[in-house]
Amino acid sequence: MHDVRRKVEAAFAEATPADLSATVLSFGFKYGIPVDADFVVDVRFLANPYWDVALRPLTGLDAPVAEAVTGNPVAQHFYDLCQQVVETVREGFLAEGKRYVTIAVGCTGGKHRSVASAEELARRLRTDGVQTLVVHRDLGRE
Repeated sequence: MHDVRRKVEAAFAEATPADLSATVLSFGFKYGIPVDADFVVDVRFLANPYWDVALRPLTGLDAPVAEAVTGNPVAQHFYDLCQQVVETVREGFLAEGKRYVTIAVGCTGGKHRSVASAEELARRLRTDGVQTLVVHRDLGRE
């Protein structure tokens, strides 16, 4: 299968090979882990905005929640490490013909921490030149 793919790419591929593309998927652990994820990261160690009455009705897409989740050194260090993992596997994935990677970011309900963290990780990957799509699987579920 890999040889066929390489021959097709050699015959029809663009002059410059495609780079890695990523889907960063936020989810809630209480709804199950995404089965198609290449990497699953757990952000339940971060302070939960759900317990702040002012932030509870908001989501990780709202600036106050995003700041509460991403605005501390521990979270920033975690995102640095996630970014490094993607950079570490990037060349190997490409060499194996794997052009897409799915990174699932989970918290309890998929509304606050995972959403804000997925957005931040996607922003960082785009800065690194990775074409990135963000999907919030469980946003809006109750």
